[in-house]
Amino acid sequence: MHLDVLDLRNFYYRTQLGRAAQKAVRDRVVELWPATPAEMAGLTVAGYGFAVPLLRPYLEPARRVIGLMPAEQGVMPWPAGLPNVSVLCDEMRWPLETGMVDRLVVMHGLEASDHPDALLAECWRVLGPGGRALLIVPIRAGVWAPRETTPFGFGRPYTLGQLDAQARAAGFAPERHTAALYIPPSHRRFWLRSAPMWERLGAKAAGFLAAGVVILEISKQLHNPRRPGLGAAVRKPLSILEGATKPMADPV
Repeated sequence: MHLDVLDLRNFYYRTQLGRAAQKAVRDRVVELWPATPAEMAGLTVAGYGFAVPLLRPYLEPARRVIGLMPAEQGVMPWPAGLPNVSVLCDEMRWPLETGMVDRLVVMHGLEASDHPDALLAECWRVLGPGGRALLIVPIRAGVWAPRETTPFGFGRPYTLGQLDAQARAAGFAPERHTAALYIPPSHRRFWLRSAPMWERLGAKAAGFLAAGVVILEISKQLHNPRRPGLGAAVRKPLSILEGATKPMADPV
C-alpha cells in the first residue's frame, strides 16, 4: 500500500514532526555513510520509495544522485531549486543499468510493496559488486507503526529478524543495523523541541522496541564460481625425464 507522493511531501517538508523525523533518520544514515568527498567521490547514490529527504547530503560529494519513485506513489521534482534527479518507475523494473549503483537507500518502499521479493531482486540487479543498500522500515513493536497519522503507520512493519531473513533470502549479506525515531509521533512542541536529545539517548541506551524504524545495511557480494575437476593446479609439474641423457644414435 503506497502513500500518495503529495502526502509524503506534505509530511516531510510542511510539518514540524516530518522535519524532525527526516533529520533523525538522515543523521543516522550519514553516520553509516559519511557524506564526504573521501567516501562518496565517484559513486552513484540512488534512493527508492520516498528516500529523497535522506539524499540531499550526497548531492555534492557523490558523482550522481538518483531518486526513484514507484508509479503507485507518484513522483515529484527533486531537489527544489536544482536540476531534477527524480524519476517515476515500476517497482520491479527500474530505468537503471545493471550494476550501476554503488549506494542505495530504500525508505517507504519495502513495507509498502506488493512484491517485496521482486523489489529486493531489483535492488540486487542495479547494485554493483560490493555495492551497499540501507533498508529503512517501521519496527513492528515501535510506537510509530500503529499510528496512521504518519507515513510509518502504513504497509507492513518488520522486526529486525524478519528484515534480516528477507534480505538473506534475496542473496544479500547483512552488515550492520541501527535504529532511529525515538521521539513519540506527536506534534506537541515539547517532543519536537527535545527530539535531538531523545535521539541521542535512544541511540546509546534504548533497544529497538523504543525506536520507530530499523535501518539494516546490506551488501552485494559475488563469489568466484567453482570450476569442475581439480580444485588446485600444479604449479611446478614433475619432469620424470630430468637428468636423463639423450639417446645415442645406432652405429651404422
